[in-house]
Amino acid sequence: MKNVTAGTIIRTVLMLLGLINAILVMTGHSVINIEDGTVENLINAVFSIVTTLMAWWKNNSFTHAAIEADKVMKEMKQQ
Repeated sequence: MKNVTAGTIIRTVLMLLGLINAILVMTGHSVINIEDGTVENLINAVFSIVTTLMAWWKNNSFTHAAIEADKVMKEMKQQ
C-alpha cells in the first residue's frame, strides 16, 4: 500500500465517515447538533451520497497488482 495516492485515501476516509454518520443517525444518535431534524437528515443524505459516488466513480487502487496495472494503463494511454 505504499503507492496508494492521497486522493484514494481521502475518498475512502470520507466515504467511511459518511457511512458511520448515516448509521449513527439511523440509530438515533445526533452527530450534528441542530434542532431541526430535517436539516440534519438532508446534510447527512447529501454527504453520504456525494462521498459514496466519489468513491465508487474514482478508480481506487489498493493492492500492489492494481497499482501496477494503473501504471501500465497510463503508459498505454501515453503511446
